[in-house]
Amino acid sequence: MSETSEKRVFIRTYGCQMNVYDSERMAESLSKAGYTTANSPDDADLVVLNTCHIREKAAEKVYSEVGRMRMLRERSGRDVKIAVTGCVAQAEGAEIQRRAPAVDLVVGPQSYHRLPELVDRVERGERSIVDTDFPTESKFDHLPEERSAVNGASAFLTVQEGCDKFCSFCVVPYTRGAEESRPVASVLAEAERLAGQGVRELTLLGQNVNAYHGDAPNGGSGTWNLASLLRALGDIDGLERLRFTTSHPKDMDEDLYQAFADNPKLMPYLHLPVQSGSDPILKAMNRSHTAAEYIAIIERLRSIRPDMAISGDFIVGFPGESDQDFADTLKIITQVNYAQAYSFKYSPRPGTPAANVEFHVPEEVKSKRLEAVQLLLNEQQLAFNLGCVGKTMSILLERSGKEDGQLIGRSPYMQSVHVMAPSHRLGQMVDVEILSAGANSLKGQIVIAQQAA
Repeated sequence: MSETSEKRVFIRTYGCQMNVYDSERMAESLSKAGYTTANSPDDADLVVLNTCHIREKAAEKVYSEVGRMRMLRERSGRDVKIAVTGCVAQAEGAEIQRRAPAVDLVVGPQSYHRLPELVDRVERGERSIVDTDFPTESKFDHLPEERSAVNGASAFLTVQEGCDKFCSFCVVPYTRGAEESRPVASVLAEAERLAGQGVRELTLLGQNVNAYHGDAPNGGSGTWNLASLLRALGDIDGLERLRFTTSHPKDMDEDLYQAFADNPKLMPYLHLPVQSGSDPILKAMNRSHTAAEYIAIIERLRSIRPDMAISGDFIVGFPGESDQDFADTLKIITQVNYAQAYSFKYSPRPGTPAANVEFHVPEEVKSKRLEAVQLLLNEQQLAFNLGCVGKTMSILLERSGKEDGQLIGRSPYMQSVHVMAPSHRLGQMVDVEILSAGANSLKGQIVIAQQAA
């Protein structure tokens, strides 16, 4: 394939925000190789399935999707190339090629900077390419500097990858590798470029983002942690909001607590998974913290920022989970009072220690426990949203709504906020009085002083 040829790529993204970021960077890398973005697989010369391996039967869903892409290729009569990237690619490797020979290319999450080269080899007739090695060089050193895929007032920026925690239920250490932080200078340079493109809100990403550490830039001494990085990002003109996700309780420290107190651009919202409220289950999960230690973290955060909203993750039905263990989970949910949270039934991930543990909880028990957890979490989320009614919040307007003249923005607490406003307001921060709330969003009006602007 020549660099001047006009090819179209469609990228389907599954899973977390890091996969969203990875897909954007893949698109940017492929654009340098002559690919433009297609709106659907029907219009594409290359289909990339960027996969996630966290959920149950993730691999089977990928094979089903590959089957649909193969049928599309046969119907159209065009030689549409199919690539599988991401964590399922890393976990399954050559097995994908064996089970789904229609796949032309399998690329792991640490190798996607080589995607243009690998696609070129496919275009020249090479088959069954699998690249799932963990390279010695960082992929971030080989990605385009310009973030052409970013289009809007908010953006993700990956600063850390991999995990050394080895929770017994999780595949991430095996699919993303060991914890690695991007150099400070690289992060700051990308953030400055994003601000120059009109980005106003930046979310730092990492499997354990609060484990971030990097050498001081410009020949400085010492090592920067996440709090140091956030302080520097707060000095970048144009950036008005900072967030980070996902954090691990083990890596919370005093510097990070103080960042919430000292950095006005850092939003009072933290996603901090606990997974269970039971100490025996936390130990079996290899979480490296107790329920009491987690509660102490939340209390410390709220002593610094009384308006701090907490989000979390919960797994119910972990092997060996008793009625008392589950009761302890309901207890910690009640204690924390979450603004928002995700909850799932435990499902064994092949290759993880927990998958080989006996005493699995019956599926019907898992379902009942999940229903109870979600009922409590949904009640808390609705109560949090209702508590916002009557308040005035700074809202970043990000996209058009379904109604004529409606814009949708994001609150400091990650809620979607619907307002009536002219389209030129997109990308702006506005003060909004919250008039009503539902389970998943808020409605409000721009305060009079700003309506005249």
